[in-house]
Amino acid sequence: MVKAPRTHSPLEVLRAFLKLGLSSFGGPIAHLGYFREEFVVRRRWLDEETYADLVGMCQFLPGPASSQVGFTLGLMRAGYRGALAAWVGFTLPSAIALVLFAYGAGALGGPIGLGLLHGLKLVAVAIVAQAVWGMARTLCPDRERASIAVVAALIILFSTSSVAQIAAILLGGLLGWQFCAGASAPSTGHLALPVSRRAGVAALTAFFLLLAGLPALCGLGLWPGIALFEAFYRSGALVFGGGHVVLPLLREAFVPPGWVTDDAFLAGYGAAQAVPGPLFTFAAYLGAIVRVSPHGLAGAALGLIGIFLPGMLILLGTLPFWESFRRLTVAQAVMRGVNAAVVGLLAAALYNPLWTSSVRTPGDFGLALVGLVLLSAWRTPPLLVVIISALGAIALALAKT
Repeated sequence: MVKAPRTHSPLEVLRAFLKLGLSSFGGPIAHLGYFREEFVVRRRWLDEETYADLVGMCQFLPGPASSQVGFTLGLMRAGYRGALAAWVGFTLPSAIALVLFAYGAGALGGPIGLGLLHGLKLVAVAIVAQAVWGMARTLCPDRERASIAVVAALIILFSTSSVAQIAAILLGGLLGWQFCAGASAPSTGHLALPVSRRAGVAALTAFFLLLAGLPALCGLGLWPGIALFEAFYRSGALVFGGGHVVLPLLREAFVPPGWVTDDAFLAGYGAAQAVPGPLFTFAAYLGAIVRVSPHGLAGAALGLIGIFLPGMLILLGTLPFWESFRRLTVAQAVMRGVNAAVVGLLAAALYNPLWTSSVRTPGDFGLALVGLVLLSAWRTPPLLVVIISALGAIALALAKT
């Protein structure tokens, strides 16, 4: 089994991801920008090419892409304990906030509350804009890869299907194979991952066994919690394209059977937009309020495990084979195209949904521009930029009243 260097502590990983779990507003695409700034630019845990490889792989796999990227970063840094520390640090803050909301914490309202939420969306615009610019300079240095990025962006912009993300990545790989074989080789200083092929096969086997076996166990009626776990697991296993895509799957699983009312579901969805961290923690809210047993804290824990487990299993099953694949000469050309396509995906997401839902007035554009300059030119910590943007948006909201 290939082992990563054992020189880093899981506590270091936990501290880094806990900070991000408390400050990473803006959804899965913005999270990738936060991760790049923290671990590629500032901490230098990995290089730009390796990070883009991870993003491309996790976008291709089912599950929560940003959480899968974070899980892999923790794995690369401190092994399996580091992976668990990364997941806990990034997930727990928003999960706790949504459980508190489920127990009666009121949603923000009025001009101050609405302004605060709007400021968080504007800082996400700045974060993603910085990520697109930085990754484009490194990963799209020639006309071939710049063109691949544009093609990928156009596919996403003119499609309403989540499958378009997979199609854009596959097309990027195909175009890279055809047109990027002569490009300079990427950095070879990749960190080894402590996942053997045997462990990868075991993870993939567990993924498919649970996907097929949980519905059969539900029919036996052994424990009411099995049906609840199966609903979360199925939703997490079948989602492509990030956290927002899981919401219709969860609604179909929980509202028609009468487990959760539509009003309660939508209220939780609104609260999930207002907290940092992965959108998949919406499962903690649903598990806490569900009308079947278990609910409360036990239901919240079951929801978190059920929704995240399939994405992590298929990720662990893919990692050992992905490393061998991308070292091939042909695979390097394919990955150059995939990396360029990832830049296109981020550029498309910068426009829709981030720009279209956030930048509505000259004041909004000004706040987003200030955030971008603070991040890129002044190297201001993202958490401070979040605070500045939130205060600015609150001031704009109060000025309208």
